[in-house]
Amino acid sequence: MTAPDLSIVTPVFNEQDSLAPFFDHLLPCLHALGKSFEVIAVDDGSSDDSSAILEALAARIPELTVVTFRRNFGQTAALMAGIDHSRGAVIVTLDSDMQNDPADIGALLDKLDEGFDVVSGWRKSRKDAAIRRNMVSRVANRLISKVTGVHLHDYGCTLKAYRREVLTGARLYGEMHRFIPIYAAQIGAKVTEIPVTHHARQFGASKYGLERIFKVILDLMVVSFLSRFFARPMYIFGGFGLVSLVVSLFCFIWMLALKIGWGVSMILTPLPVLVSMTFLVGIMGLLMGLLAEVLVRTYFESQDRKSYVVSRVTPPRE
Repeated sequence: MTAPDLSIVTPVFNEQDSLAPFFDHLLPCLHALGKSFEVIAVDDGSSDDSSAILEALAARIPELTVVTFRRNFGQTAALMAGIDHSRGAVIVTLDSDMQNDPADIGALLDKLDEGFDVVSGWRKSRKDAAIRRNMVSRVANRLISKVTGVHLHDYGCTLKAYRREVLTGARLYGEMHRFIPIYAAQIGAKVTEIPVTHHARQFGASKYGLERIFKVILDLMVVSFLSRFFARPMYIFGGFGLVSLVVSLFCFIWMLALKIGWGVSMILTPLPVLVSMTFLVGIMGLLMGLLAEVLVRTYFESQDRKSYVVSRVTPPRE
């Protein structure tokens, strides 16, 4: 089958009331673009009638493919499944709860045509709870931008457009769907954002609570580590080990100085224990760094992957 120009990926979880109006709005917007398209709806183990409604919609919408999970695996897994089942040269993700506006898809594609690889939606006028959602989101977005160096106002907006090549080989876990632009930037993709429309929720309730703050912080630590030290883990483990050994040496010298210069017994101070602990931690850090280096090399060679990404070769080689 000929691959379409555009793949729309939308995760679904207990959205039985919003699905019909969502597709009634989505399809005219896509037809108006004048591009061939497909829609991949991923039912993330819904416990309501979402699955049956999607099956009925797929029977009358030839462009719609429904991927159904056996249980709820989370939004990241749903988006990853949709991307895996898509065939389009451009992939657009958006929520099916009617808060993202499909009319903004055209603006995302126009921005891609300017030479960008990833265009992220920015819910500049977000219609959510002021403190529980909006304020927390602003703090999280500033923290993510500061740590990763990829400056976006709204990482949590699902409405995004990607060129397929920047997602090739990407594997997402946990709650890391919001960090896809960071993965793309790591391989040299050009990332930008544009303001998009955001509607107040009409149906159902939000699936996110304040517990997502802790998930975002933990995932941010993983992303930060992978972006900086994945191909050279010895730098962080070995660096920590060397610092610990230096602290151990300093404590040992200070312990001897107290004994020789002031006659203070070693056992009267915590320095012997501190010297032993920091020395062992330092050795363990170095050994963990070596082990991590072996694992990284095994990963690249077993997967036949490179530690670099080529944009183009000039002139082209056959």
